[in-house]
Amino acid sequence: MSGLADAARINVTRRTVLAGLAAGAGTLALPRRAYTADELNILVWCDHTDPRLIAPFEKAHGVKVNTKAYEGTGTGLSVIEQSRPGDWDVFMVDATDVPRIAVNGLFMELPEDVAPWADMFKEMSNSPFARVNGKLYAVPEKFGYYGACFNKKTVDVADAKRGNILWNDKYKGRIAVYDYYFPLIQLIGLGQGWKPTDLDKDKLAVIREKLLAGKPNTKLIGDIPSVQNALVSGNVDVIFGGAEFTVSNLIPANPHLDWVIFDSGGLIWTQGLTVLATSKRKELALEFIKWVMSPKGQASLATSECYWAMPTNTKAEIDQKERAILRWDDQPQYLKNSVFSQLPAGDLDAQMLEIWTEFQQS
Repeated sequence: MSGLADAARINVTRRTVLAGLAAGAGTLALPRRAYTADELNILVWCDHTDPRLIAPFEKAHGVKVNTKAYEGTGTGLSVIEQSRPGDWDVFMVDATDVPRIAVNGLFMELPEDVAPWADMFKEMSNSPFARVNGKLYAVPEKFGYYGACFNKKTVDVADAKRGNILWNDKYKGRIAVYDYYFPLIQLIGLGQGWKPTDLDKDKLAVIREKLLAGKPNTKLIGDIPSVQNALVSGNVDVIFGGAEFTVSNLIPANPHLDWVIFDSGGLIWTQGLTVLATSKRKELALEFIKWVMSPKGQASLATSECYWAMPTNTKAEIDQKERAILRWDDQPQYLKNSVFSQLPAGDLDAQMLEIWTEFQQS
């Protein structure tokens, strides 16, 4: 693999399987043809293919939005590499990948007025992943946490909040673990009092022992559909590492499900929108970002059919039931007690993956 795809790891991420869930729901591969002025081509995660988000923008601007959902940042970059310059306009990216990609010149520097910064959660407007060397390259649009999901009928919420539920023998054989190595390792590190930026070889050795000690209580290690199905069917009672993105869209039909972040602290994930430097429709692309960041656009994105999560705009027009499911009123405290997940580099990344592989195979 060369060029852009080398800029970001090809990972099985939270979005990898979520994008698969949306296959056939409006996602399409674009044909090789000359660009048209009345079209916008966006390469995104599955939540952006929701007609509730796309249709109003198309109507307002008299354009057609062509969407393609991708699976993992590396895969998205590969699609761009295999396309002609100008084929794609808007790119949806895991925020942690922005700094390493932006330096390659793939993204357009964005004007500050593309986002309603004053209306956004402070932690999101100050995201460490939006700007590189003082220049804006991505707008944080949606965020959430890694924590735990559970069945309220069989799990004590106090047990879930403590963060040590993976090691609680009360739930032996009733726990599914979300298969996403570096945030899960960082989450366990938070339980030890270590932020992601604190982790080193010695701390990873402690986390390894802790992780392996939880294996006897683990029934399943799997992707999102696997752990969701296990929880909904009653095959497990807990998803360690899941949170709002795993169960919020299931709760209306399954009110016995719930999610929490841990008392030891939450681990934040974020996603952002960028404009490709080669886009021939930059003005329209910027208008699309402005729409997504508007109160109505944020509502549609936050509660998309594919997965729910928190909008970054505090004025998002979502109703009280949806706000309750997303823990809207708890966000100030959640954000205060949480830190951003970090993309580990070099040797640290390799060590984390080695520990996770051992956990899977033990």
